[in-house]
Amino acid sequence: MSDRRFLLAFHPGRAEAVATAATIARRLLASQVTPVVLATDRAVLLDAHEGLDAVEPYGDADAPDVELIMTLGGDGTILRAAELQRAIDAPLLGINMGHVGFLAEAEVAETAEVVERALRRDYEVEQRLVLRVQVFVDDALVHETWAVNEAAIEKAGSGRMISTLVEIDGRPISSFGTDAVILATPTGSTAYSFSAGGPIVWPTAEALLLVPLGAHALFTRPLVVAPTSTMSVTIAEDSTSTAVLWCDSRRAVDLPLGARVDATRDARPLRLARLSAAPFADRLVAKFHLPVEGFRRPRS
Repeated sequence: MSDRRFLLAFHPGRAEAVATAATIARRLLASQVTPVVLATDRAVLLDAHEGLDAVEPYGDADAPDVELIMTLGGDGTILRAAELQRAIDAPLLGINMGHVGFLAEAEVAETAEVVERALRRDYEVEQRLVLRVQVFVDDALVHETWAVNEAAIEKAGSGRMISTLVEIDGRPISSFGTDAVILATPTGSTAYSFSAGGPIVWPTAEALLLVPLGAHALFTRPLVVAPTSTMSVTIAEDSTSTAVLWCDSRRAVDLPLGARVDATRDARPLRLARLSAAPFADRLVAKFHLPVEGFRRPRS
């Protein structure tokens, strides 16, 4: 067995994902590459498929040795794997088994080809902007995290709207009542931000997005600001509802009245393995099934 290791991240509750992970693991083992999976996922894998005892459980000691993280699922699985990437420098290669899968590089029908190209290291690595997110209470830092898609400041429960003050680079822009304020990356512009009416931004663009959801005020347009900017949202002291911060719909922290959330560019980008140089416009059309038939001009 060589010293190469691929980490397989899959949805353990989906039989198709488990079966595909087993198929990939067998191909890796045949190529003298060690498959590595989370310990809890390994138990599911071995229960469902025999002959995979050589699959190793992931531990912190494996982090420097993992060459590639392969994900099997939708964007949620990739966001789960992104948490591992904070400790692993390996790029993520996504095989889509979800509904849209903007972050994935290939569809499940292409799995065999994807594995062969991964074994040959036949891919390019693309870097995506990640948010650094900080929470302050009385100007004291009380929580720090990060987000690939977005940091969403939402009203707690189903009560009244939260009252917010929005600032960019320390300068007040507007205040309004709202159901949520979404601080997003270009990668996240096709996720929650898009559902809230935000613009689609090409994922390689250098920008940050601020998108209010259900806001009541004259000026509640989405904002696109520089990647060097700091976006700040404060929960007003007289707000009739407290709030909660959700990062990538995975990590949450309560926000009391007066709390401030700052978001800026994180020093560590997300690293994605890319198999194709196809433009983002083509991915956008394919994922959203946009009506372009008959409108394309011949290329010169």
